[in-house]
Parts: sequence; structure tokens; C-alpha cells
Amino acid sequence: MNLEHVALNVPDPVAFASWYQQHLGLRVVRHLPQSNQTHFIADERGGVIEIYHNPAAPIPAYAEMHHIVLHLAFETTDADADRARLLAAGATFVEAVLPADGSRLYMLRDPWGLALQLCHRARPLLG
Repeated sequence: MNLEHVALNVPDPVAFASWYQQHLGLRVVRHLPQSNQTHFIADERGGVIEIYHNPAAPIPAYAEMHHIVLHLAFETTDADADRARLLAAGATFVEAVLPADGSRLYMLRDPWGLALQLCHRARPLLG
């Protein structure tokens, strides 16, 4: 079995998808424009996030959740530049973790409060 996607109920899936495309390089692989505005957005490797607004369930208070409860982690080769770029695009800084092995892990929040982690690991998880 392989993970197909992770799903998030968000307040504005159209704006969310646009921001993630523009600033994180994800692409929409499927869009269901009905009332929930479901977007499946994917990275280059095929990791998929489903985003939608479904009023049948509450939207989690992402900004109130501790960032280690839930976050989306993105691999990067230049964590410092990506942190600066995302902060300029409306993200907010939470914390930096700089392990002795030379990894750089920056925790941010997107404009909706969802925690994002930028990961430049000394030893990549995959590969």
C-alpha cells in the first residue's frame, strides 16, 4: 500500500491552492469545482494534498494547533532562501531547529495558520 493523499478542510481552497502553487511549486492534478472547491495538489514526486471546504465538518483551528501536532513538511535545498521567500509571501516564522548534523529545519505558518516545515536535512529521508 502507498499513501494516496492527505486531506485538509480549509476556509478558502481556491486561494490555498493558488498560494501553494505559486510559492511551493505544487500543481493542481485534479479540481472538482462543485460547492466544496476540491483541489488535489501535488509535488514533483507525486505527494498529494487534497484541499476543500466542506461545511459538514468544522475547519480545524490550524493557527491554534501546536506546530508539532500537525504540519506539512517540504524538502528544500536552500532552507534559508526559501524561508525568506515564503515570509515575504505572507507566511509567518515559528521556530528554527538546527541540529548538530548540519540540517536546517524551519517551522513557518502559511497565511491560514497551517504549520509548514522547511527541511534541508544533512541526510535526506528518501534516497
